[in-house]
Amino acid sequence: MTKIDARTGALENVAKREVVITRVFDAPRKLVFKAWTDPKHMARWWGPMGFTNPICELDARVGGAWRIVMRSPAGIEYPCGGVYREIVESERLVFTNIATDNEGNPVLDGLTAVIFAEHGGKTKLTLQTRAVAVVAHAAAYLAGMEAGWTQSLERLAEELARP
Repeated sequence: MTKIDARTGALENVAKREVVITRVFDAPRKLVFKAWTDPKHMARWWGPMGFTNPICELDARVGGAWRIVMRSPAGIEYPCGGVYREIVESERLVFTNIATDNEGNPVLDGLTAVIFAEHGGKTKLTLQTRAVAVVAHAAAYLAGMEAGWTQSLERLAEELARP
């Protein structure tokens, strides 16, 4: 269990997690990439099942920021955001992925890379993400990280199937 050192305020036994998910989408790379870089698309699929994204702001350029506020079915808001570190059109996205509390204080500090590969007219997407708990209670968020990303990608598949 992660706990905070009373003397230094630093986390002891820092909780961290890395997840790699590969999935093939029945859509061309250009469209899948657009779903990750267009806020109208992303607002419809980002986050676990049942969540909405009342705020979805993307400045999809190297050094540009992104910010999303996910809202759970119970109305609890989960802000997150980061900065794009690398963008190769229709091939690769790398961005920091910082979950915050409602006052803007970081709770998770992460980095995510998304690779888009041609796969016989479809897109093979590989997502590699890692995060470190910045506060002790964020270790629980790490436990649900793979399930959350898996559900997001399921929602992405539904978004890509829309006419």
